[in-house]
Amino acid sequence: MRGNPVTLTAAVLGPALVGDPARPLITYYDDATGERIELSAVTTANWAAKAANLLRDECDVEPGTPVALLLPAHWQTAAVLLAVWWCGGHVVTDPADAEWVLCDGDRVDLALAMAPPGGVVALSLDAFGRGLPGLPAGVIDFATEVRVQGDDFVPWEPVEDDAPALAGGTVAEVLADARRRAAELGLSTGDRVLSTMDWSTLDGLGDGLLAVLAAGASLVQCRNADSAKLDHRMETERCTTRL
Repeated sequence: MRGNPVTLTAAVLGPALVGDPARPLITYYDDATGERIELSAVTTANWAAKAANLLRDECDVEPGTPVALLLPAHWQTAAVLLAVWWCGGHVVTDPADAEWVLCDGDRVDLALAMAPPGGVVALSLDAFGRGLPGLPAGVIDFATEVRVQGDDFVPWEPVEDDAPALAGGTVAEVLADARRRAAELGLSTGDRVLSTMDWSTLDGLGDGLLAVLAAGASLVQCRNADSAKLDHRMETERCTTRL
């Protein structure tokens, strides 16, 4: 039986937006570049809304549309994942099964080789919002296109809780798994989680992002992590848990 329609994005962002929307939700470090970016729940939701408007209006992503990601564990990856689910899209693990592939600049050729029938969206992941020059014809430059999109998103149609959301799992199943894993990991509202987990696997994505958000916790995501810095970062970021 179908329940009340609610997108996976609304469900996992809800705790942070209702509780303390101005507090940090995602803090991103890249120890290879020295980058640090902090997003509140409101800012995360705004980025997800912009990306969702782009995916719906330019790519026709709608409930059930299969989308694959060739992206690292990055704050922009979190935004586009939330955007796909806000549209009702289905995140699949094999790009060969996808209608659209979202990739970073280093994997544009790989994404094109999959010949997705919808096309390819390329993310520069640049901290200053610079786009990717010299993209092949037809590839959408995320950084250029997303900045003109609206900060609010309302789905055109309800996303039912039995709609596919992640690797065949439905919205209801993915949300239940995220909440279960949050409980198993001991995560709760107000926790601050330092993580070096990769999101390219279902377990990494489930524990490293979805469980954290579903718990109402905040995430300190470290890419290219320098192990010598992590203990100090746990202290300075006031983290309560480490994944």
